Amino acid sequence: MYEKWRGIDGVDIAQDLGRIIKGLKGFLSLSCGGTTNYTDSSNIRWVLDSAYISTGNTTTIDYIEGTSSSNVPIRFFPRTDQGRKCYKLPVKNMSSVVLVRAQFVYKDYDKLGKPPAFSVSLGTAITSTVNLTISDPWNEEFVWPASKDTLSFCLHAIPDGGSPVISSIEVRPLPQGAYQSGMGDFPNKSLRKYPLDPYDRIWDADENYTPFHVSIGFNKLLSFNLSSLSENPPLAVLQTARVLARRKVLTYNLALDTLGDYYIVLYFAGILPVSPSFDIFINGDIAQSNYTVTIFYPQINAIEVYEVVDIPSEASSTTVSALQVIQQSTGLDLGWEDDPCSPKSWDHIGCEGSLVTSLELSDINLRSISPTFGDLLDLKTLDLHNTSLAGEIQNLGSLQDLEKLNLSFNNLTSFGTELDNLVSLQILDLQNNSLQGTVPDGLGELEDLHLLNLENNKLQGSLPQSLNKESLEVRTTGNPCLSFSTMSCNDVSSNPSIETPQVTIFTKKKPNKSSHMAIILGAAGGTIFVLLVISLSLFLYTKKQSSGGACTDRALTDMRNWNAARIFSYKEIKAATNNFKEVIGRGSFGSVHLGKLSEGKLVAVKVRFDRTQLGADSFINEVYLLSQIRHQNLVCLEGFCYESKQQILVYEYLPGGSLSDHLYGPNSKKVSLSWVRRLKIAVDAAKGLDYLHNGSEPRIIHRDVKCSNILLDKDMNAKVCDFGLSKQVLQADASHVTTVKGTAGYLDPEYYSTQQLTEKSDVYGFGVVLLELICGREPLRHSGTPDSFNLVLWAKPHLQAGAFEIVDDSLKGTFDVESMRKAATVAVRSVERDASQRPNIAEVFAELKEAYNIQLSYLAARDM
Repeated sequence: MYEKWRGIDGVDIAQDLGRIIKGLKGFLSLSCGGTTNYTDSSNIRWVLDSAYISTGNTTTIDYIEGTSSSNVPIRFFPRTDQGRKCYKLPVKNMSSVVLVRAQFVYKDYDKLGKPPAFSVSLGTAITSTVNLTISDPWNEEFVWPASKDTLSFCLHAIPDGGSPVISSIEVRPLPQGAYQSGMGDFPNKSLRKYPLDPYDRIWDADENYTPFHVSIGFNKLLSFNLSSLSENPPLAVLQTARVLARRKVLTYNLALDTLGDYYIVLYFAGILPVSPSFDIFINGDIAQSNYTVTIFYPQINAIEVYEVVDIPSEASSTTVSALQVIQQSTGLDLGWEDDPCSPKSWDHIGCEGSLVTSLELSDINLRSISPTFGDLLDLKTLDLHNTSLAGEIQNLGSLQDLEKLNLSFNNLTSFGTELDNLVSLQILDLQNNSLQGTVPDGLGELEDLHLLNLENNKLQGSLPQSLNKESLEVRTTGNPCLSFSTMSCNDVSSNPSIETPQVTIFTKKKPNKSSHMAIILGAAGGTIFVLLVISLSLFLYTKKQSSGGACTDRALTDMRNWNAARIFSYKEIKAATNNFKEVIGRGSFGSVHLGKLSEGKLVAVKVRFDRTQLGADSFINEVYLLSQIRHQNLVCLEGFCYESKQQILVYEYLPGGSLSDHLYGPNSKKVSLSWVRRLKIAVDAAKGLDYLHNGSEPRIIHRDVKCSNILLDKDMNAKVCDFGLSKQVLQADASHVTTVKGTAGYLDPEYYSTQQLTEKSDVYGFGVVLLELICGREPLRHSGTPDSFNLVLWAKPHLQAGAFEIVDDSLKGTFDVESMRKAATVAVRSVERDASQRPNIAEVFAELKEAYNIQLSYLAARDM
């Protein structure tokens, strides 16, 4: 597969082969630091390297070696240079593997007498370390996969190693399929092979074999059929051989740089009419017994030895795209190119494997936290201190793995609404901002938080009691008033002469016995009182007494304490909807009416059907649950009405209508959704579903994911609607339902047959939505041929085969094939009949983001 190598010919006569060059198409020879193009004595064309690299300095070395003098151009890279020192080698349309050969020359060009040492990388892998103290010049050769249009060849300074330097680079295409057989035991590995032919490989004469005095070299000009050898070695190599005579064992001792796994190729070609078979041993272990080359003596024609080297995985394209957008927003050249993690991580970046887990961008002018930061889903540390941030803290809610967040020394004024979502947060540093108002209670719900620094802001009022725990250190110095005691803040406001409290750390105090007893008695009394209220309320409601209004009033009192949603009277609802005049839809809750509040805001008013009224406690729980859900891709609950026989929910109104309207309804005739717009809608909806499955507590299974439940705002951003209490997952095993609910065409077949509801049921429905976006047709139809009635059964085999003829006609010629392939693949996986074979919604979300970014890059390149 991927190699760095040396070939050994079987006899000294191979030294006379020289370079047998036929000028194969694809040869690239770079004179690093050169000033003119030229053709050498082997008829190889050498060109300047300046078109393939944009950094480094150049000079020319004059030195004498033996009896000859040499004039060699070089390119060197001072350690003061920022960023990576990389050549972009074009390998498109060459072959599946290419040979890359480089020469490094020092010869005291800087008159310092200190030959450098440095690392060399290809792609994402550090392949070798060059030490010019040991050998000057130094040569390296690699056989590498040509899987992209360009291959990055980089030089990396190491501590106390001096400035990297290079003299030449050669790229040669190799035979298709060469150096690949037998590599099944080394997945995702590179082979490093120790040092000619039409492919410009170098075959050294053999050495370090024993017994040298009875191992005879032969050269026979015979012809061979080489069609079975994918490596296509030169005929001249196979015409030479080392033959064992008068001894039982012929041994080669090959010096290796490091201990590790090695891959060995042996070439045998019979050229002497002598003896039978022989055994092959490697490190004393038998590798092949009774090996026979027709009827000839034990002999060997050539050996190749490979060291197996790990090739790190690349970071996701979503991550790379997000970081490049962030770099552009800084207005600075941070030297970010190629992969952020391998072969070495970018400046300001920290990685764990191929995951970007740390980003530190202090002391630059960001001004705001852009939505792109929310795409760095693997971040554990984010440091944006002193970056001129202003306004509210935003666009970080998706960073579920974030442990350390430093936003200090900025001009932030509001906590925003997303900090509560950072469930892994341990350290939150907000000191020296302009935060105003009170501290949100939700910060106390972050179980892993152990340091909250709020020093030197403009905060005042009581600290939430949820923060008053021994495991959490809260720093508040330099605020007008922050205290767990309401009284102390009241005292400060009434007497401005009192200094701002200088308490820095709050720890939970041990109560004395009397206060402890008072708390117990108070809690017990309160509990008894609440239980009595609930019991009375339920009794009154179930009996439908005329005094039922008392239950409602008490429930409303409880609801007001949540401070989460507005309470409307039935009279207000009737006025807002003009007596429920305009019906704009129907959902699982009931009919939906367009409303306009007194302040002019448009809303969607959902009225539950009388015959499906929930009990008082169920409706209270449903409203409480919905009021806690706040996500940019979920329709927001504005308020509710709970009066006798009326259960009404008031949601934000989205003027863009539903996705189904734009695919098949009146809006589809006005303007067709482009592929990039469809992908953006899919990404938004997947993000909302991911929050329901993984970000909310309790987890929520939507149970009716479909195009008509994906709504669009005026900017065509998508939000998922029609979810509620009846679909929440209260515990891990509470997935059995007695009534299968859903919409024909979107219904999970496994859920239908087993009545076992899981998050994968939502994934199936969303997979159908993706198929609709790709094909531009509804899940079920009764026209056309019978095999096309069901969208899943019709589209799945076509997309699995990569047959994009079924793509919506309005999209043809406008999409990037790889973007479509990635979206189609995740759609097909999502509608697998076996739920265990489907991805989870987080995986779907990640794949769709990559497809979206690929399409964006395609459009940007097309418009250039």
